[in-house]
Amino acid sequence: MVKTVTFSFSSAEYEGTEATETFTFEELGMDENLDEKALGKEMERIFEAWVWHKLNISSSIYIK
Repeated sequence: MVKTVTFSFSSAEYEGTEATETFTFEELGMDENLDEKALGKEMERIFEAWVWHKLNISSSIYIK
């Protein structure tokens, strides 16, 4: 059976700012056999990148 994950977000502040998209683990380059902790960390990283891309956000941090 093919494993999938669905990412979704919406904004309470900005009406109409929302998205939902489903991916297979293969599309995300994910190993289906990762332990639960490693899987959670990787999903969080991918989800954050997906949201930033959808909102077209860029940022930088400068430390001097």
